[in-house]
Amino acid sequence: MKIAIDGPAASGKTTLGKRLAQALGFLFVPTGAMYRAAALARLRGIPLKDVDINVTEEGRVLLNGEDVTEALASPALDELSSQLAVEGEVRAHLVELQRRIAQGRDVVMEGRDIGTVVLPDAELKIFLWATLEERARRRQREQGGSFEEVLEAIRKRDERDSTRALAPLRPAPDAVFLDTTGKSPDEVLCLVLRLVEERRARLAR
Repeated sequence: MKIAIDGPAASGKTTLGKRLAQALGFLFVPTGAMYRAAALARLRGIPLKDVDINVTEEGRVLLNGEDVTEALASPALDELSSQLAVEGEVRAHLVELQRRIAQGRDVVMEGRDIGTVVLPDAELKIFLWATLEERARRRQREQGGSFEEVLEAIRKRDERDSTRALAPLRPAPDAVFLDTTGKSPDEVLCLVLRLVEERRARLAR
C-alpha cells in the first residue's frame, strides 16, 4: 500500500508521516530531506547524474551510500533546497529516485507533489492543511525566532510552492483534505489510521 501526504510548510506532514509509518510498519520517505540531500550534493560539486539518494528502514538518508542525515539540518541547505525544487532536471531526477524507493513496498511518502506527480496511483492520498498562523506557531515552537518573521517566511514559501510552473502544490483530485488547525498530532494520527482502515476494507471488497 502506498500513502501520499501532501501539504504546505509546517502543516504537520513529517510528524504525521513518521508516526503513521511506524504504526503501520511502512517505510517513511520524507522527500523534503531528499531535496536537502540534493542541495548538499550541489554544494559538494557532485554532478546531478551521479547523485543517488536513498532512505533506510531506520529513517536515515543516504547520499551515494553515505549517511548524511545529521548534515541535512544545516540552515545553509534551507534556501538552496527550495531553489533546487523548481529546477526541472533536479525534480525529474528526484521523482525517479522516489518512485524507485516506493516500488514494490509499503510506503508513507510526504512532500508537495506526491499524490499529483510522484505516486499518482497511491491507494490513499491525504492533503494536510492548517491556517497560516497555526503553521507559523508550530514552526516557531520548533525553531524559535520572531513570530512575524516565521509567518512571513511561511507565507513566501506558500506562494512559491503554489505558483511555480513545475509540480505546483495542490491537492490531487482524489485526495482527502484534512485541516489540522487546533488538532494534536495524536488526533490527526487517529483520523488517518481510520482512513487507512476504511481504504483497506474498500480495496479488499
